[in-house]
Amino acid sequence: MKKGRLIAFFLTVLLIGTGLGVFTKPAANNISLGLDLQGGFEVLYEVQPAKKGDKIDKDALISTVEALNRRANVLGVSEPNIQIEGNNRIRVQLAGVDNQNRAREILSTQAQLSFRDTNDKELLNGADLVESGAKQSFKTDTNEPIVTIKLKDADKFGEVTKKVLDMKPNNQLVIWLDYKKSDSYQKESQKAEHKYISAPNVNQVLNTSDVMIEGNFTIQEAKDMASILNAGALPVKLVEKYSTSVGAQFGEQALNETVLAGIIGIAIIFLFMLLYYRLPGFIAVITLSVYIYITLQIFDWMNAVLTLPGIAALILGVGMAVDANIITYERIKEELKLGKSVRSAFRSGNRRSFATIFDANITTMLAGIVLFVFGTSSVRGFATMLILSILTSFITAVFLSRFLLGLLVESRWLDRKKGWFGVRRKDILDISKTNENTEPPTPFDKWDFVGKRKWFFVFSGIVLAAGIVILLVFRLNLGIDFSSGSRIEVQSEHKLTTEQLEKDFGQVGLDPDSIVLSGQKTNHGVARFVGVPNQKKIAEVKSYFKDKYGVEPNVSTVSPTVGKELARNALYALIIASIGIILYVSIRFEYKMAISAIASLLYDAFFIIAVFSFTRLEVDITFIAAVLTIIGYSINDTIVTFDRIREQMKKRKPKTFSDLSHIVNLSLQQTFARSINTVLTVVIVVIALLVLGATSITNFSVALLIGLLSGVYSSLYIAAQLWLVWKGRELKKPKHKPEQ
Repeated sequence: MKKGRLIAFFLTVLLIGTGLGVFTKPAANNISLGLDLQGGFEVLYEVQPAKKGDKIDKDALISTVEALNRRANVLGVSEPNIQIEGNNRIRVQLAGVDNQNRAREILSTQAQLSFRDTNDKELLNGADLVESGAKQSFKTDTNEPIVTIKLKDADKFGEVTKKVLDMKPNNQLVIWLDYKKSDSYQKESQKAEHKYISAPNVNQVLNTSDVMIEGNFTIQEAKDMASILNAGALPVKLVEKYSTSVGAQFGEQALNETVLAGIIGIAIIFLFMLLYYRLPGFIAVITLSVYIYITLQIFDWMNAVLTLPGIAALILGVGMAVDANIITYERIKEELKLGKSVRSAFRSGNRRSFATIFDANITTMLAGIVLFVFGTSSVRGFATMLILSILTSFITAVFLSRFLLGLLVESRWLDRKKGWFGVRRKDILDISKTNENTEPPTPFDKWDFVGKRKWFFVFSGIVLAAGIVILLVFRLNLGIDFSSGSRIEVQSEHKLTTEQLEKDFGQVGLDPDSIVLSGQKTNHGVARFVGVPNQKKIAEVKSYFKDKYGVEPNVSTVSPTVGKELARNALYALIIASIGIILYVSIRFEYKMAISAIASLLYDAFFIIAVFSFTRLEVDITFIAAVLTIIGYSINDTIVTFDRIREQMKKRKPKTFSDLSHIVNLSLQQTFARSINTVLTVVIVVIALLVLGATSITNFSVALLIGLLSGVYSSLYIAAQLWLVWKGRELKKPKHKPEQ
């Protein structure tokens, strides 16, 4: 039976390894990539009535989505993502589009073909066309590109040609294409423009349903015109409120860089777990590999779109998934140090760590849900992956890890191999000399975490005061997500200079508000502009920089309305996440711990904001994702400490402030190794993303790194210490002054 468990372990590991080798790559390849990874663009339209008296209701929005889908199909986009948002908005995401300028024009052009007399009286319009009856063809005698259309009623066209024929000498049938493009600068009072196509002379009555339109077209222009006519006129007016476009080369490079960063970061985590935790670390490597596969597979089954922030969340999730393993393994090590057998330590460590892991994951989940509810499309991709990662890591780190390690433990193969758990022989106590109040030795037994609390309170206060001054003086460098405007990213194979980019933008008639250079070879430039250029100008910019540098620039625009909404939603997200954590921690622990935890989290958030203000780093929507992630992750540290404090309180029943101080100090000593190891594993992947990842998530990675380091400090010296002072007031004060 014992050997059977050992054989079962190796067979299970072999089966897992084979399965991962066979199925991981197909699962990853099947996932649809977002526009930031394969190029494409995203536009948020505000839907307005096409005519006075029209109403924008659900039916109008659905009809508009159908019309936009038909136009996306014209572009050859296999999986356009077109969704209704709110009561009057539609978000369009088209990934993998080669010619973005052409795509934007086809998508938003309000085309309506009309036949008029020389007095501009409309005789026929698009309603008279047969559905999908327009085609691109060639004139038989000259081989010039033309557009042929089919009319519903040949007799009606005969009546039209008769009327024009009777208007001699002005017997011309003038063909117009009434069009209006969505443009954030267009005013509602602006009328549709008329594009003259041709004005053929009518020499006889034509009772025909087949009509040929000439217009000195190129082949592509004729194809596009036929496609737009077949797609039908949009039933509403679309006003662009937000847009972002990513060149294909930008997307491919971002994908390669971020995946490489992830591989290196995850490999370092695996190596750390093997060296520090020995055999349990090997189990962790297996379960983390399974976690990655399951996450990718579920993402594929969900038909979700993987974005750059989503990859970052997956990589970050590996670092966070290690947390559950570390909590369990540290508990097992503590039990082994008390002289318990491997079987007893394994069972006790698993039992005592479960509640801590559960609480820590729930709080991070709350932050992920809030991100999903209030975030934009890219942030929602991050939130989706974060939530999925938390659920998957809980299953693999808790159940699979315990199952595999349990097979080895129950086989009795490890009974005399405590060193395989990373426990030194000299740290193991004689079990005959221990009791229920005996505490296992830790490397931090002599560290006094609470004795200098007043100094840390003063230090924290100074940091807060300095941060307030910094914010008042420097303010935040708000990106266009919050301040509105335009952002253009330019990339070159050669070194760029500010002067050169200013000259380049001058060539296309733009005056940048600021230009920031980055990249290892200073080959990446970001220019910000006040206001939003129209589609024609955006097309000109894209063509100019692609011709000059070989890479199509990324262009993002945000209207003032959307900028205010994003800022408001970001504030709501922070408030709701904080309230959710307070309620949960109050229910699971007590309200004093909840308020203390939130105080430390707000300190972390404020510290990140102050650093970004001082360094002038740009604050965009991914910054909010980073702050909420830190709030969810930092609370893990605090909950682990509070969980240990609660456990010690049950054992020791403090009666004085000195007793309570001892409990808090002991709890911090016992959980400090876990705090360092868990933050270290996440810092590893964040640094990998920061150094090797795509430049578009650099600020996101910086915010995470600052928050992680601040989170360790606040958990140790703010949350636990505040609770100690607050809770201590409930206890009877000792007659003599306690030692500090």
